[in-house]
Amino acid sequence: MVKLKELLSGFWFFVTAGVMWIPIHKLRLAYLRIFVKHIGKNTTILRNVQILSPHNVSIGDDTLINNNVLLDGRGGLIIGNNVDIAQEVNIWSLGHDLNDDNHNSIGGLVVIHDYVWIASRSTILHGVTVNHGAVVACGSIVTKDVQANTIVGGVPAKIIGTRKNKLKYKLNYKPWFR
Repeated sequence: MVKLKELLSGFWFFVTAGVMWIPIHKLRLAYLRIFVKHIGKNTTILRNVQILSPHNVSIGDDTLINNNVLLDGRGGLIIGNNVDIAQEVNIWSLGHDLNDDNHNSIGGLVVIHDYVWIASRSTILHGVTVNHGAVVACGSIVTKDVQANTIVGGVPAKIIGTRKNKLKYKLNYKPWFR
């Protein structure tokens, strides 16, 4: 089954453009469950989400992935429970080695722990772990691990604050038209 998913993942990229715009969430989610390694219960994936190598992507329960998000699973991607990923976020698990004469790829597993909020137009690069309860501010570029319950922002992202709540909520996003 895994080999079949790997073979189909190249085909996935072309089919996604035709399916991910469909405004029927249950249909989109059913399609995604065929290719994505794991999608938890009550997870919402809105339209125009692009997933590279979906067989290497795992998404937890009660997670919201908003419009126009790019999830790169080529180096591996794990997203926890109750994670809020806002519009136009890019999460890259593979890139190019700046110091390589042949411009070869370099990458690493990206882990987004539970109760993380990644605000609009942020970018998370390969090999980064965003720990429990952290917040990534709008437009930030995260190049290093983010500690639990910290708020980071900027280019490159640096600590700008601390999250002080107990994080007991469940994201149960149910818009009338998703």
